[in-house]
Amino acid sequence: MLVLGIDPGSRVAGWGLVEEKSGTVKAVAFGVVKPPSTRELPPRLKHLFESFREIIEEHCPDEVAVENVFFAENAKSALMLGQARSAAILPGLLAGLPLAEYSALQVKKALTGAGRAGKEQVADMVCRLLSIANRPSPLDVTDALAVAVCHVHTSPILRKASLR
Repeated sequence: MLVLGIDPGSRVAGWGLVEEKSGTVKAVAFGVVKPPSTRELPPRLKHLFESFREIIEEHCPDEVAVENVFFAENAKSALMLGQARSAAILPGLLAGLPLAEYSALQVKKALTGAGRAGKEQVADMVCRLLSIANRPSPLDVTDALAVAVCHVHTSPILRKASLR
């Protein structure tokens, strides 16, 4: 199973592709999408949409996992982040890929065992689990990889639970 993990953002969006084969999980590719730094939101949303469409076309993931953002400093930030999140996940939905959403608490708990772990601790665990020697920068990348790893470990349980 090849999973595209997304850490959405209107200024920087992290992405990471993780493959699970026979119980082994490895990083396939990862990076960030940096929309143009204009004050206007529509060009940034377009850039996010087109970039994630290209990533999906190039790597052909089986599923998409995204961090479900629930916190923002103010209402305007929350609206912008929600729109950016939509622009990032829409290419996967249009491609017919299953989408899973995880809260930051779920991701942190799945990777570190502690729901209140810091970003640095999550990044360290991602690098250990995926045998990445040099930590990717910025932390948006390791956050996206963490979402993908969380999905790889969580999805079989969710599938079994839905069969009952």
